[in-house]
Amino acid sequence: MVEVRFYDKVDDSLLKFAVIITKTESRWVFCKHKDRDTYEVPGGHREPGEVIDETARRELYEETGAIDFSMVPVCVYSVTAPDNFDGVETFGMLFYADVSSFEPELHSETERIEITDELPSAWTYPLIQPKLLEEAMRRGIL
Repeated sequence: MVEVRFYDKVDDSLLKFAVIITKTESRWVFCKHKDRDTYEVPGGHREPGEVIDETARRELYEETGAIDFSMVPVCVYSVTAPDNFDGVETFGMLFYADVSSFEPELHSETERIEITDELPSAWTYPLIQPKLLEEAMRRGIL
């Protein structure tokens, strides 16, 4: 069973991921990974010594090519799942970004970005990412 929880704050050292709910011109931005047939919210692992805000900016650029954007933190989230980190609760920071412009080419594992008015039906992480969007909506960010 996958459990997703939300927090206002945790110790910074616990934050392992940054996930960025992204829009451009009021439309959703999702990533299609080269090795999968599903869509996901941009995000990824924090590098050693990296501030979590830097992780979010780097991942947003790497996965979408976003070069001009505003970004705000939403909240801390955690995931506990038997097949994820041996069932240990892991923490990430959820952000929201509004992108004004993208680079014409992607330079990562992302095959393409999808800009759409609709949420995807084929999520890479269907038990996690829709809950992140719901929480951002509940908090009045979206």
